[in-house]
Amino acid sequence: MPRTLATLLLLLLTNLSTLAEIHLTRSVIPLFNDGSESTLAEFTFLTDRPRTLKSIQLSTTGTTDLADITFIGIQHLRQAGNRWIATTTDPKKNLLTPENPSGLDFPHGNHKCRILIKTRPGANLLHRIAIHLHSITFTDGQTLTNPSQPPPPARLAHRIHRTGEHHCHTFRIPGLARANDGSLLAVYDMRYNSAKDLQEHMDIGLSRSTDGGQTWSTPKPIMDMGQHGGKPQNQNGCSDPNILVDTRTGTIFVTALWTHGKPGTHQWSGKGSEPGLDIHQTSQFMLVRSTDHGITWSAPENLTPSLKNPAWHLFAPAPGNGITLTDGTLVIPTQGRDANGLPFSNITTSTDRGNTWTVSPPARSDTTECAVAQTSSGTLLLSMRDNRNRADKSNTNGRALSTTSNLGKTWKNHPADHNALPEPVCMASLISHTLPDGRHLLLFSNPRDKHHRRNITIQASLDDGLTWPEKHHLLLDDSTGYGYSSLTLIDPQTLGILYESSIADMIFQKIPLTDLSLPTSP
Repeated sequence: MPRTLATLLLLLLTNLSTLAEIHLTRSVIPLFNDGSESTLAEFTFLTDRPRTLKSIQLSTTGTTDLADITFIGIQHLRQAGNRWIATTTDPKKNLLTPENPSGLDFPHGNHKCRILIKTRPGANLLHRIAIHLHSITFTDGQTLTNPSQPPPPARLAHRIHRTGEHHCHTFRIPGLARANDGSLLAVYDMRYNSAKDLQEHMDIGLSRSTDGGQTWSTPKPIMDMGQHGGKPQNQNGCSDPNILVDTRTGTIFVTALWTHGKPGTHQWSGKGSEPGLDIHQTSQFMLVRSTDHGITWSAPENLTPSLKNPAWHLFAPAPGNGITLTDGTLVIPTQGRDANGLPFSNITTSTDRGNTWTVSPPARSDTTECAVAQTSSGTLLLSMRDNRNRADKSNTNGRALSTTSNLGKTWKNHPADHNALPEPVCMASLISHTLPDGRHLLLFSNPRDKHHRRNITIQASLDDGLTWPEKHHLLLDDSTGYGYSSLTLIDPQTLGILYESSIADMIFQKIPLTDLSLPTSP
């Protein structure tokens, strides 16, 4: 008899312990500020027998402005079809109850649910949304609690594009810059038919913001080769834009790669781009200019004859952004395939306001998309996507880093080469900034993961890239996407990032530098 009683007590305690907690998981993903529905979190719980739900206790502590929340809903995910558990349009209402006064029945077993939210269209991108699940109570008085601590509030984002909008399948390959009048310019591939790379029908598109990234103009193509040479648009694609603002004159340069003909090829392999200069042989290095802060643009100019070594298979801009140095020199990060077809990274510079350009020797081989920034000493740091990292997942996985003090005539490896910035082999962004206290800052973004394009993270270095302390890391999106990103300073206190997210192919977010544990005032 004692054994039987002990067994019953043990079973009772086991059931109570498994019933007593909610298991909540939340991905770090942005919330759109356009009124669309987003999943904030998912949770599971176990019912030891059929039970009837009475109420769910939530908290919105940490939300910047409750008016930014227009809808909260909790949904039960079932094979038979999802059902709403409770909903509200009043974010001040933290106790949610089912619409049926007698409650909502749950059979015995495990249950998976999610918390959905809608935000006020146009909500301030610097605001945060926090909703935390505290407990679930059943009509018999049983309460399940959530033992986890509230996660950090979710950040808001402006969706530049989602699949199918603007008669365009996908936007890819971000470049972001601030014009001299303070407007923000976002450039990207407008890939009309599919997400695939060249060769396909694609133009270089532009969105412009005059309010610090809060709203953006309708996307429009600024580099479109149409049906050049009598070939269809899907044989005249333009891709991989780089945007550079001459801070001395205000002129804006957007460079990109144009492929003519060659259907079914890719510029980085085989005969997708070949030695020579002719448009029928090799992909072309193209440029458009704006002298009115991105409102109007010139016709495309072909720089290939003056830049490309005819022996090379390919010479192209590296997507992202270029920079103006403190002495006024313009620098575009560039890339290509040499006479043997092997990839390389380098820079292309101009000392005469973009009238002529000089191509440097390669900084490194078997590298491609690169980003450049000026260090505190005035030297240039080039951060490169490295093909070796496809196989190397060890401690030496990381961005290839090289420096030059003579505009790329000679290069040397940076001390943090291949050991500071892990990557899954992907494009990344690198910019510099001077803090109010005079310290020089490097800011870097990429998918911080050795295996997959996930964990879009901004990192900061205060020692010219030698170290990137974890306290200066900020995770924006922990799920998988294409992973390309581009950074710019909106103002001395605020960073802007345009990137390919896990939940839309192109989004924009604003980040106070204080969120990276960096000072913004003396």
